[in-house]
Amino acid sequence: MVRTLILMRHGKSAYPDGVGDHERPLAPRGQREAGLAGEWLRTTQPTIDAVRCSTATRTRETLAATGIDAPVVYEAGIYEASPQSLIELVQLSDDDVATLLVIGHAPGMPWTAWELASNRSSTPAIELSRKFPTSALAVLEFDRPWAQVDPGTGELVRFHIPR
Repeated sequence: MVRTLILMRHGKSAYPDGVGDHERPLAPRGQREAGLAGEWLRTTQPTIDAVRCSTATRTRETLAATGIDAPVVYEAGIYEASPQSLIELVQLSDDDVATLLVIGHAPGMPWTAWELASNRSSTPAIELSRKFPTSALAVLEFDRPWAQVDPGTGELVRFHIPR
């Protein structure tokens, strides 16, 4: 079974006075672009089996704006996670999950996509290496169970910036 991992950076956040980083909400642009990302996901990935989402306000609001209704687990560890931590999270996914969406932050999302990709000279990888802006999505495919996902074992098949 081909496994698909979608790594999404949260939407553009607002910076209200007196609000800590973890609690920052989405800006109106972030709401709009996360909605566009959801439309793109429903077109290109009609079935998402599971979601792992950071507990930060802006990631939770990003997920809500996408309209994706797959089962969600909120993971505090996604906030400020290293690529190794994110890969370990992916490795713990259930075997019956074919498509997993992870919503998190920079630099974790772009660095993890880069680490997992075996095809770093491909067009999607070159685009990803230039910039991984808010609401961007990296789609990787694996020909192995989640437990065997390691650096360099995935193929970056798409990189999308919803604008």
